[in-house]
Amino acid sequence: MNLSKVKTGVYVCHCGTNIASMVDVAGVTEYARSLEGVTITREYTYMCSQPGQELIKQDIAEHGLNRVVVASCSPLMHEPTFRRACQEAGLNPFFCQMANIREHCSWVTDDREKATRKASSLVAAAVKRVHYHAPLEMRQVAMTPAALVIGGGIAGIESALRLADAGKQVYLVEREPSIGGHMAQLYKTFPTLDCSA
Repeated sequence: MNLSKVKTGVYVCHCGTNIASMVDVAGVTEYARSLEGVTITREYTYMCSQPGQELIKQDIAEHGLNRVVVASCSPLMHEPTFRRACQEAGLNPFFCQMANIREHCSWVTDDREKATRKASSLVAAAVKRVHYHAPLEMRQVAMTPAALVIGGGIAGIESALRLADAGKQVYLVEREPSIGGHMAQLYKTFPTLDCSA
């Protein structure tokens, strides 16, 4: 894709009052308008809601957007939501980039000006980053549900047992002739005075 034809939509979420109480959402939205490649900016109370997602889909169709930036909460929580919305609108889901302005801005300071300035910086970084994204495709590959645990000390043994209990094939590798690590060398353990072996 010709990078000069990148058309980015930026969507800033209020997250009720989670973001809007500390970040000047309108100010961040206005700032985003000045960024290179940005075609449209919008703010909405809950971007993750169905109406918020529909707003993104409509803008992709009406404005020919080929990149989307959502400034809201943690990508861990809603990145799949916004990627799915982009995909449903016909855009490669990997042309969506999130900026976490809730946990990284609103929730970490009580200084509104600093929170707004940082939110603007995160949005600018996301716009720049998504500008260079390449289309990706999901694919499935066959895998063997097995695990290799390196080190037969107490942590390695515990890890191997938990993996085995989860139904995985486990390969435990230890460089010494016996397992147990330093723990196996102790005579008794505190506070029960049990034999460590």
